[in-house]
Amino acid sequence: MRTKWMVASCAFFLALAAGDFAPGAPPAAAAQSAADVPSPAAVVKPRAFVSLVPVPRGKEFQVAVAVDIAHGYHMNSHHPTDQYLIATTLTPKLPTGFEVLDTLYPAGRVEKFSFSPKGLDVYSGSVTLKLRMVAHNDAPIGAVTFPVTLRYQACNDTTCLPPVKVPVDVRVDVAAAGTATHAAHPEIFSNSPAK
Repeated sequence: MRTKWMVASCAFFLALAAGDFAPGAPPAAAAQSAADVPSPAAVVKPRAFVSLVPVPRGKEFQVAVAVDIAHGYHMNSHHPTDQYLIATTLTPKLPTGFEVLDTLYPAGRVEKFSFSPKGLDVYSGSVTLKLRMVAHNDAPIGAVTFPVTLRYQACNDTTCLPPVKVPVDVRVDVAAAGTATHAAHPEIFSNSPAK
């Protein structure tokens, strides 16, 4: 009797795990609605840029993370409207010899949504976040790559995707102090946003 009950229980749980008894919606419908929700990485596309090529030791430079946000989506600004909202942040994992002097976040824009008629302070379309940095005398000469973590939560007018931390690789070409350098990507670094 006990063996029969265990076999029936196992069969039930296997069927449940396979989706045969999914409550609320047929398995195909549940799979379809899950497929309709994009991944956070599909909604937000970050790219990194460096303001100088090469970066001489001892000279200040900037790193920009330019973010393209899919149409119809937004992410909270660095200063969200409510405390419970997840702020967008940049966090570098610096190698030896590098220092962050400041992190520059642009102001968001207050937009109204069906779930928040008072409006939320958000980024939408595209936004550029910047790090003011310096390579000290102990920074290794040559190409140095390090990750900067972009933390955000993307939402549309009805749904918020899970918050994520996305690593963005930054490559800096370090040269000896006093080496001639030139400005790169003036379209990105010509002005600096307020904190």
